[in-house]
Amino acid sequence: MSESSGATGRQEQERSRVTRQRLMEAAIGALSELGWAGATMTVIAERAGVSRGACQHHFPTRGDLVAAAVEYVGHQQMEELGRRAARLPVDGRRTESILNMLAGIYTQPLFAAAAQLWVAASADAELRAQLLPLEAKVGREVHRLTVTLLGVDDREPETRELVQATLDLIRGLGLANLMRDDSARRKKILHRWALTLEDALRSRRGRD
Repeated sequence: MSESSGATGRQEQERSRVTRQRLMEAAIGALSELGWAGATMTVIAERAGVSRGACQHHFPTRGDLVAAAVEYVGHQQMEELGRRAARLPVDGRRTESILNMLAGIYTQPLFAAAAQLWVAASADAELRAQLLPLEAKVGREVHRLTVTLLGVDDREPETRELVQATLDLIRGLGLANLMRDDSARRKKILHRWALTLEDALRSRRGRD
């Protein structure tokens, strides 16, 4: 292979990567704003600035596209959380800061898009089959991050249930935020839960 042909190949790969990225980001935006019914391949392609044919070249079906988009944006989000976690306080405000940081996951366009997908998947077996493994993977990553940030050992059933209850609460608050800005109420609830969680974890440590 000549040097020029190698350079051409790399340029094509880069264009393909950029196109896929634009399509995935456009899919998340369309889903969060228009829902599953409105986020058609045509709409997503238009938002990404590519033809429908180019869209289907990269992602043959809408299910393929949205599954890839959720995984891609979710991965970016987890990396950002890792960077933010390094800046969390280590004083008495740490638990509440962790909860507020995690709540940010569920107030972003990705969560709004995921909520639309859950509803659609409940009546679409093919879409459900694509999303269930991805949902499980994301759930494990968020759970693992939470355990690490709280500095607990979730091999003990009660501790694991406390972590899961925390994430279930935060996810529920994210759903409430889909209808209206619920930030003021969410802040109060997370403050109260942080105190409750600290007491429960402290009690667990005292029994060990």
